[in-house]
Amino acid sequence: MNETKKVINELLVEVFHHILSIEGQMLRERGVDLSMNEVHVLEAISKTKEPTMSKTAANLRVTVGTLTTAINRLVQKGYVERNRDKDDKRKVYVYLTQKAYQIMKAHDEFHEEMINAVIQDMNMEEDAILLRSLTNISNFFKEKY
Repeated sequence: MNETKKVINELLVEVFHHILSIEGQMLRERGVDLSMNEVHVLEAISKTKEPTMSKTAANLRVTVGTLTTAINRLVQKGYVERNRDKDDKRKVYVYLTQKAYQIMKAHDEFHEEMINAVIQDMNMEEDAILLRSLTNISNFFKEKY
């Protein structure tokens, strides 16, 4: 692996770990009693148009069984409600509670602060290059996984 590729790899891994670590720390400081995995489940529910267990699991790229374990904990903690479809009992919908929306607000604020910090000193040309690079990374993961 040439030096440029090695540095890019190290930076991507480092950034990923820093984001998770800092995000987790910020949420704990704000009194959030959830793991980052649980917060990301809440985020997936909020971004799923028809939040059934199947569609939410697909969006998270996990099995329904794996999601069920997380949802059980989130229901127990009061962050998620689960309801069966009246017409098709096989469909189970998951919804965020008001308590969960407070978590999502803190989560969104962290992401807003992070993005503002990334772009604050950039000009339009640098914005375009960064956007293209991140799009390429995102497309790689979408196609590969």
